[in-house]
Amino acid sequence: MTVALLRGEYMQVEVRVFSGLEKFLDQKRFGEPFSVEVQDNWDLRSLLDHLSIPKEQVFTKLVNGKHQELDYKLNDGDRVSLFPPVGGG
Repeated sequence: MTVALLRGEYMQVEVRVFSGLEKFLDQKRFGEPFSVEVQDNWDLRSLLDHLSIPKEQVFTKLVNGKHQELDYKLNDGDRVSLFPPVGGG
C-alpha cells in the first residue's frame, strides 16, 4: 500500500555502497544494505550530502537497478546503490 507523504515528512530508502565508498560511512561494509531516513523532497545529491560522500567520488548511481543522475528525486522504498569510478586496464 502506498501512502501519500505530506511535505516535510520522512521516508526510508535502502542504500548500499561499493568498492571503497564504505570508507565514508562509520561501521558500514561493502555491499551491506542500510536504511536511511530522508525527507520527501530529497534527490540523490541530497542523499550524498547527508551521508558525507563526496559527489566526485561517485560515478555510478543505481536506483532500483536503473542508472540515475544526481537530480533524481527519491521515493519511499527506493534501493540506492553507489559505485566509484572503476580503474584498470
